[in-house]
Amino acid sequence: MHTDTSSASRLRHDPLVRGLGWASALLGVPQVVAPAGFARALGVGDALRHRSATTAVGVRELAAATGLLGRPHPAWLWGRVGGDLMDLTMLTRALKNHDGRGLGRTVAATAAVTAITATDVYAAVTRTRRSTPMELTAATTVTQPPDEVYALWRDLERLPDFMAHLDEVRVTGPRTSHWRAGAPFGEVEWDAETTQEVAGRLIAWRSVDGADIDNSGEVRFEPAPGGRGTEIRVTLRYDLPGGALGKAVARYFGEEPHQQLDDDLRRFKQIAETGEVVRSEGAPGGKRARGEFPQHPARPLTEDELKEALA
Repeated sequence: MHTDTSSASRLRHDPLVRGLGWASALLGVPQVVAPAGFARALGVGDALRHRSATTAVGVRELAAATGLLGRPHPAWLWGRVGGDLMDLTMLTRALKNHDGRGLGRTVAATAAVTAITATDVYAAVTRTRRSTPMELTAATTVTQPPDEVYALWRDLERLPDFMAHLDEVRVTGPRTSHWRAGAPFGEVEWDAETTQEVAGRLIAWRSVDGADIDNSGEVRFEPAPGGRGTEIRVTLRYDLPGGALGKAVARYFGEEPHQQLDDDLRRFKQIAETGEVVRSEGAPGGKRARGEFPQHPARPLTEDELKEALA
């Protein structure tokens, strides 16, 4: 298994990676040494097929422990994710065919494995160095003049009002700011600097060194044809952690990047034109993990509802 020295050293001293390695060891030993007792503890009985499955899982856990503690690599973390899914499949089948004895223990085991799976997915995605360069574009038209639309967007600390994934933007200097955002498996932060600005026309920025996710982008404000307001054109560029697999996992948890940007622009248009985020009958997709605003015939959110929706 190939891995560069710096990556191995980084993972070898990573508390989460080492913790998962020791967890695999502590789970694997009793499953190999006493598979019947372990199976009974899970409430699934000690029939031959259960003992065999328990032993196989124990061997897999010990292999993962050896890899994570000896030669750590993201592949071992993804291996744990694959194993977790197999375990959940077996436990789900056991629940379906359960005879009722020890059912509570099997339910508890299923809940525990679900929590472990979430932890393993988080570790695998965030510890995988590969990244997928992404470039997103979106546009909308706002029935307000460019200078007013630009001024609204330029008030960076108001961006979380319409960008639902943003938790906070804090201005730290004339051209610098600190950003904090929600992600499918946790929170990310970065410092950004404004690289180009033309009043009423353009804002461009990029993250500085040390960002959890490297990103850059620009927003252009152009007069709409026929004096019908302002055309907003947004371009975002960033590296999505975890490569293509990380992108697929993010989409599964409702954080599809293109849909997210479209949703943000839709809410910006509402704020620019009405002063508030309004509801619509059809909830846009791609927000399941974050919790889309409750939907019913259009009306402004109350102050308490807006706070709850953006929390």
